[in-house]
Amino acid sequence: MKRLIAILGWLGLALVLGSLILRIWKPEEFNIIRGLAWSGLVITVIYALTQWRDIGRSFDGKSAKYGSLALGSILVFLGILVAVNWISSRQNKRWDLTDSKQFSLSDQTRQILSSLKAPLNVHVFYAGMDSERQYRDRFAEYQYLSKQISVEYINGDNKPTIAEKFEITAYPTIVFEYQGKTQRATSGDEQAVTNALKKLLEGKTKKAYFVQGHGERDPDDQTTALGYKGAGAGLIDENFEVAKLTLAQAGSIPADATVLIVAGAKIDVLPKEAEQITEYLKNGGKVLLMIDPPEKGGTVQPASLIALAKSWGIQVGDDIIVDPQGQALGADASVPIGMPTSHQISAKLRGTAMAFSVARSVAPVEGGTDGKIAQTITQSGPASWAETDVKGLYATQRPTKDTDKGDKAGPISLGAAVSAPAAMAAPPPATDKPTAEKDKPEEGPKPESRLVVYGDSDFASNRWIGQLGNSNLFLNTVNWLAQQEDLISIRPRDPEDRRIELTEGQQQSILWLTILIIPGLLFANAVRVYWKRR
Repeated sequence: MKRLIAILGWLGLALVLGSLILRIWKPEEFNIIRGLAWSGLVITVIYALTQWRDIGRSFDGKSAKYGSLALGSILVFLGILVAVNWISSRQNKRWDLTDSKQFSLSDQTRQILSSLKAPLNVHVFYAGMDSERQYRDRFAEYQYLSKQISVEYINGDNKPTIAEKFEITAYPTIVFEYQGKTQRATSGDEQAVTNALKKLLEGKTKKAYFVQGHGERDPDDQTTALGYKGAGAGLIDENFEVAKLTLAQAGSIPADATVLIVAGAKIDVLPKEAEQITEYLKNGGKVLLMIDPPEKGGTVQPASLIALAKSWGIQVGDDIIVDPQGQALGADASVPIGMPTSHQISAKLRGTAMAFSVARSVAPVEGGTDGKIAQTITQSGPASWAETDVKGLYATQRPTKDTDKGDKAGPISLGAAVSAPAAMAAPPPATDKPTAEKDKPEEGPKPESRLVVYGDSDFASNRWIGQLGNSNLFLNTVNWLAQQEDLISIRPRDPEDRRIELTEGQQQSILWLTILIIPGLLFANAVRVYWKRR
């Protein structure tokens, strides 16, 4: 009988320990964990009741005194432990101690989560070799930042009925449900999740048109460094549909155009095209002009686009910005380094530099034009200057600052933005809602005309868009033009590759060092110590 009682004690302890171990390694098995814990507790209580005589004797004499002290210490410790857990459950705090902050969500993701106004249900479907833990660790951060999020983890192999209900055809698939709308992601990476949330909250896709026909950058070109495939892919991730537009063929700017982008036109637009862009902008359109300085050889400048910018209070300089700090990027003085200003487009990029390549100055007209007051978005450093002798610069390749000959000392404005109330609001989109709902005014920002001008188109090209803060600057610009200020932020970072690349000789050196040299030195030292003691 005593043996059976002793076994009960050990069994209770084993069940409690088993529940703790399972809680660490398989937290999803909640029912099993709870069953083991309660079973272990009940068996332990039964064991304690069978030992009541021994427990009573422990309170006799000195043993009672020491036992009371021990019991008191245990109770105090348990009290502190319970208090710490109670406080931590209500004052949750997480620290990311990695160098690249790879476990911290980006500013944009935080912004999106803070905008949730209703419960967001997330269904994570996984199967095969996938582990629930990897998704649980990721979405724990989302739940930590927003109480609106609830997450369900479903092994599709074990629960095929639920997978069929959600029409899951591949794993992993993450289904988001929000206010009657559904969106999917096929990866648990932050970029994929954030993109899905953008589409879910925005509700409709906006369209960005890249003007073609004047030597502009091509959003489908991924084969050259000057192509805009990377910029186009970034816009698609921002829930934009990307298309190309040849104004001379189309005859007009499509009604579904959210943003019109003219990236690096090498020749001037036709008078009719310039008129179309002007009317589009005046009537609530959004236009991004990226006007490069004249190339060596005297390329014709897009005078109509420069005149359009000036009519909206933005002066495009006939110069080239020289910045000795371009050497920091391994380039020369033709690559000015821009820093953000307080404008909404770049304010959240504070401390983040942008790299431009052969850029001209673009500055607000002092006092504005017809009531339109532009603002600088980014500017070069104090060591830079605007070189006005462009022909001499190309001829000598030796820039020299000479303010007496018209050169302007830095900092130099590299881009500017301006907005104004739309002269004529665009008609509301067609809807199938009942008549009573049609009469209700649509919520959203009032229509505005918005124009952004940069003195360089290289910064968003395949060659440069991955440098410093270039991608964020370009995407923030388009979102500001589209009046999506809530998406202006720093985006999720790509996981940092921290592998060490070794040559064959270095690998051999490490092999000999770890297998022969270090063990040999330790053995030699052991022989020395043995011989000395002898």
